[in-house]
Formats: sequence, structure tokens, C-alpha cells
Amino acid sequence: MTLALYRDDPYMRDARGTVLAQTSEGGLVLDASIFYPTGGGQPGDAGMLHWDGGQLEIATSVKGDGDQVVLVPAAPGTLPEVGQDLRQSLDWERRYAHMRIHTALHLLSVVLPFPVTGGSIGAEKGRLDFMMEEPIKDRDAVEAALNDLIGRDLPVTEEWITDEELDSNPGLIKTMSVAPPRGSGKVRLVRIGAGEDQIDLQPCGGTHVARTGEIGPLKLGKLEKKGRANRRVNITFG
Repeated sequence: MTLALYRDDPYMRDARGTVLAQTSEGGLVLDASIFYPTGGGQPGDAGMLHWDGGQLEIATSVKGDGDQVVLVPAAPGTLPEVGQDLRQSLDWERRYAHMRIHTALHLLSVVLPFPVTGGSIGAEKGRLDFMMEEPIKDRDAVEAALNDLIGRDLPVTEEWITDEELDSNPGLIKTMSVAPPRGSGKVRLVRIGAGEDQIDLQPCGGTHVARTGEIGPLKLGKLEKKGRANRRVNITFG
């Protein structure tokens, strides 16, 4: 089992860790990880591992067995031995960009309240696919509404509910292509806003900024038709 430090504090850039295992593919499993593993449209984190006598560049992170996070080296090399204590450090600029884009996509799903059929998060841009037959008629209005929500500097928080509570509230699920993160008996919800100012609440296992104001100005990118009833909406940093 890997303790998910990235979930406890997405702003943690450095942390200690101990090697629990080396995988047959040349990856590493630590007892605690600040590296987010690929999932939910969000790429796995990259960074470095440092220990006495060595260091290793990590290209990405993926999910392993159970709750394990597997760190994938950028190139073959000497791996730290099982039991080795080390320091892990993120490629923070890349991670923080993912956090900003991820939260921005949640806001996009508020501005365009249609079922989400797909999505992708990058360090410079992101996109959501919506089940909507008609094209966006006023892209400037959509862009302005998105930036208005960002400018309100709303808090982004989390809470946990049981699988049964989620089953009794199916309206919380916006994504049709990505199932909410289950398996532990509880599901993490990400909330944007609070009280009367709450604008969004949905299951999500990814990393987010603490306030929408951190996202910064956004621009609507290419608008694409993907099938009879699907539209792809791209966003980029302004």
C-alpha cells in the first residue's frame, strides 16, 4: 500500500519515502507518494528521487496493485534497493499546471451543463467532450462565463461519502466515460464554492488548486464536432 500524499496535500513538492518494492518492469513502489498516478484524464506526475549515492529521474507515475503507486523511471538505470530511504521531489510547474487545468475543466462543466463523455488534462491545455447536439453559438459568452467563475476566487474543497450515498445521488456523476473512484467503500467529492456560493460538487480523485483564482485567465480553444451528438471543447491558459 502507498500512502497518497498527493491527495492529503496536493501542494506538497518534496517528501521522504522508503522503497517498498521494485516491479518486474523496472518501476518503484514507495511507502508514501507525492506523485499522482495517471487516472481520470490527468497525467501521472514526473520528478526526481534522491538518496545517498544516487538519484533517478521519474518520467511518470501509474497505478499498481491495490493502492500502490508505481514510479516509472525516465531511462534504465540503477534503482534504489528495497528499504532505501530517499527524498522525492515533483516537477512542480507541470503538476501545478495540471491542477489549474483540472479545476478549470470542472468549471467548464458548470458553464456547459451537459453530460461529459470524455476529457483530457495537459500542462498547457485541456478539453472536455460533451453530449450536446447543437454547437456553441456564442463562444465569447462561454469564455466570459468561465473567466467570471475564475475571478470569483471560489474555494475548492473536498469531502468523502460512502459508495451507498453516491448510489443514492446519481446526479453527482457528470462523467459518462470515467467511473468515480471506488473500491475503498468511500468516494471523494470535490466542491467548488461554499454555502449559497457553491457551484459544483462531483466525484473526483485528481489534484486541484485551493481557489479558482489560482487558475488565471483562460481562453476557449478549438471547438470540434465528434460524432452526431458529441462536441469537444478545448481550453488553454490565457
